[in-house]
Amino acid sequence: MATPGPVTSEAPFEPPQPPVIEGFKPTVYTHPESVKEKFLRKTRENPMVPIGCLGTAAALAYGLFCFHRGHSQRSQLMMRTRIAAQGFTVAAILVGLAVSSMKSRP
Repeated sequence: MATPGPVTSEAPFEPPQPPVIEGFKPTVYTHPESVKEKFLRKTRENPMVPIGCLGTAAALAYGLFCFHRGHSQRSQLMMRTRIAAQGFTVAAILVGLAVSSMKSRP
């Protein structure tokens, strides 16, 4: 049976200091953000996503209202509009991701 080598008390990294990862830059925000501050910052960075979400919610609400009233044709139209608004929202998210990744490259 082999004997273990000497034990060193040196840690591989210091806990108060984050590890150094090549190509990773820590965020520029020094204080923790509240939910409201984060929402406002993300909305300023990509305003099309909240617009798409509001459009999706509005089309869904109006479509359900029309369905409840018995206007089946208008309800179907609103459900198709909701799908289009969801597609717009997903496209806005993807464009925002592409723009932010291009912006972060040196």
